[in-house]
Amino acid sequence: MERKGPRRLRSSTVILGGMGALAAALTSCGAEPDKRCVDRDSYDLARGYRIVDSGACNGSSGSTGGKKSRSRGTGQRVDGDWYYDADVDGRWADYGTFSKSQAADRGGFGCSGSGGG
Repeated sequence: MERKGPRRLRSSTVILGGMGALAAALTSCGAEPDKRCVDRDSYDLARGYRIVDSGACNGSSGSTGGKKSRSRGTGQRVDGDWYYDADVDGRWADYGTFSKSQAADRGGFGCSGSGGG
């Protein structure tokens, strides 16, 4: 018996496929980029920036740099700032950005160049 017209999909297949595509689009661009609090004064060519306690970055608004404060763990003065989408190796982070909007623009499926965060 010969079929006439295109193959029909079950409604559950269409719904589940559509929900998956919608979930991927919403989570990939709207998600907060990964961030670490780093000491801007600690840059090492081989390792990157030293990750410090997030308390050193509280109140820091991004690429302007944080106020120098004492890190709770070490007692040293740190220039804490948020560092986004970095490769992390132990207590060091490298190849990231201090700009939250640039980190959001690096997003995957469905992201535009207008920034998502």
